[in-house]
Amino acid sequence: MCFSSSNEINFIDAFDPSYFQIKYTGFRDRPHEERQARFHTACRDGRSEIAFVATGTNLSLQFFPANLHGEQRQTPTREYVDFDRETGKVYLKAPMILNGVCVIWKGWIDMLRLDGMGCLEFDEERAQHEDALAQAAFEDARRRTRDFEDRDRSHREDLEDPVASKIWD
Repeated sequence: MCFSSSNEINFIDAFDPSYFQIKYTGFRDRPHEERQARFHTACRDGRSEIAFVATGTNLSLQFFPANLHGEQRQTPTREYVDFDRETGKVYLKAPMILNGVCVIWKGWIDMLRLDGMGCLEFDEERAQHEDALAQAAFEDARRRTRDFEDRDRSHREDLEDPVASKIWD
């Protein structure tokens, strides 16, 4: 896969070894014309299913900024789905976390053949953001653990306090 840190979809050279052949994998049981229409609709809705041909790796992509996944329905911007860049092709960009690594899938698919070229790039900006979130969660957990241990120690000290034991004598 391609491992540059660029966040833009640049011109994709078909001979660049970092790009791999991909195919649209949705609705394989339907006629080709129906698959074309469904692919077009899915892209406009901001989603699609593709596979890297060489490895058979299937991905279900969402063409939105990483912070908008799971929110209300929206239409993807041209940055993520671009039908106008080149006639007969759609250029796509999909940020995701794949096996714990922040990446951006980017590529293009021919609207007639339903195949094209694509790659995965490391997403440095999102990786830093996710790392900051993980560090904050870790620090919060450490703080809560310390607070619990302090309360537990204080409670044990109260139970073992010699002044309290003299009251019963």
